[in-house]
Amino acid sequence: MAKTATAEATSPLDTIAATFPKDVALKNGRTIQLRLMNAKDKAAILGFARSLPANDLLFLRTNITEESVVDDWIANIENRRTVTVLAVDKGAVVGYVALHYNEATWTRHVGEIRLLSGASMRGQGLGRILAFEIYGVASAIGLRKLIAQMTLDQAGARSVFEHLGFKAEALLTDFVISADGRTRDLLMMAYDLDGHSNTIVV
Repeated sequence: MAKTATAEATSPLDTIAATFPKDVALKNGRTIQLRLMNAKDKAAILGFARSLPANDLLFLRTNITEESVVDDWIANIENRRTVTVLAVDKGAVVGYVALHYNEATWTRHVGEIRLLSGASMRGQGLGRILAFEIYGVASAIGLRKLIAQMTLDQAGARSVFEHLGFKAEALLTDFVISADGRTRDLLMMAYDLDGHSNTIVV
């Protein structure tokens, strides 16, 4: 007998979404929530961005204090070119990690991680928690390589990714210019996912 209906296949992103929200404990014993970002988080993201120290804003790839930039970010989430995990404490965003990828290019096997913790959360292990979460997302959607880009000034970010097994692959001199008009060297770090998942340490 012919089937009258076909169940829609569950995508990897749908499977990932089903694992959120979740609670995680920081080093100080404080519990916060991790959840996936969506369009309803625009105001919360803007509030988080506008609360950041001025020095943090110098190193952002895009100016997330601007509504249009956050609108583009949300559009990328809805078009499944970006997955973002938010860290939320008492209803306020206190950090995030975003995975950017594009299935239509010759680097479709590569994802870029962008990670930022609020000042009040630093030193509590939130960066490693967020990075590990997005590593799981990348594996689930079939990416083979992860990259993270930062300036040499961002020692804390480099430490987080080194702890996760990322290695420096390139140093590009005067490759970026920050909001204060200064050029800085760009460090590119990478992690090969194929066959190496057991080396990730939290």
